Amino acid sequence: MAAALVVGACSGADVASPTDPIDNGAIGNLGSIAPKDAAGMELRALWWSDRRDSPISVSSTIGPAGGVIAIPQTGLTVAFPAGALASFVQITITADPDYVAYKMEPAGTEFLKDVTATQLFSATELSGSPLRSQLYVAYIADDSLNLSGKVPVLEIEPSATLFSSRAPTIPYAQVWIIRHFSRYMLASG
Repeated sequence: MAAALVVGACSGADVASPTDPIDNGAIGNLGSIAPKDAAGMELRALWWSDRRDSPISVSSTIGPAGGVIAIPQTGLTVAFPAGALASFVQITITADPDYVAYKMEPAGTEFLKDVTATQLFSATELSGSPLRSQLYVAYIADDSLNLSGKVPVLEIEPSATLFSSRAPTIPYAQVWIIRHFSRYMLASG
């Protein structure tokens, strides 16, 4: 069906903290699967290592100068470069309590420049483990879709898996490009 997305090894990478976004220029050309190729794909959402009783939300106003919004409890950082937004927008990101998935609002917001999301694996089921299957970042249009089991996805986002030179078989983060806001999940095939 679809070719492998990307599992890139950055052999010289050091572990980033949730407040240190990966610079857009450092990512290079991320692989992707065209939306038409993602149609009909079903993926399994990754779990948090510790489930939460309720979702975690953060909000911040981001403007034309850019900025960063992070959820330290989940290891997510979203970096908005200067010029990604033409005006000030109140951004809200809500983490799913069970799965490595986020609702990003306002839904439908499109960016003038690529926004970079970095998900550290320290709070996920992947923490400290070697990869057993391909990782994907998937766009899910239906905000009420249950993420248990195999989930149908509409789009696979350009992404890369980062590895540390200190532990080259253990991934520490997934980095992906966001061009519009909606609901995203980190998943395996």
